[in-house]
Amino acid sequence: MTDGRIVRGEVVRGRVGGFSPWEEEFGYSRAVAAGDHVHVAGSTAWVDGRIEHEGDPYRQTLAAFGVGLTALAAYGLTADDVVRTRMYITHVRDAEEVGRAHRELFDAARPAATMVVVEGLIDSRMLVEVEIDAHRAGLAKTLEGKQP
Repeated sequence: MTDGRIVRGEVVRGRVGGFSPWEEEFGYSRAVAAGDHVHVAGSTAWVDGRIEHEGDPYRQTLAAFGVGLTALAAYGLTADDVVRTRMYITHVRDAEEVGRAHRELFDAARPAATMVVVEGLIDSRMLVEVEIDAHRAGLAKTLEGKQP
């Protein structure tokens, strides 16, 4: 597409979008490529118009990272390309379960990681929000010609 619209999971002008209603409302993309780097915006367990796994921080973390990894896949990247993660949790008691989910997904890649406790997220049923940064040497060259 050349009109700048964002379609779920499709790279348009170096951006991927369409995973949550807030992207359009607040004016952001799910993921943006910048050279050989891809930055994925905060992702939660908001999937297909609803919050998955209410009350379960472990499964919400897996779902949130799933949203982010799906965005990375639009660029041909995987968990092995992840170099940094950030996890925002609403209760310190959930740290172990969130960390367990992170380890299961990223143990082989071992990205730099941050976990912080925040007062709340945009919906009180959300227990965790995650961000992902990925890198692959030569990615920019691979994407040449695929962006309008």
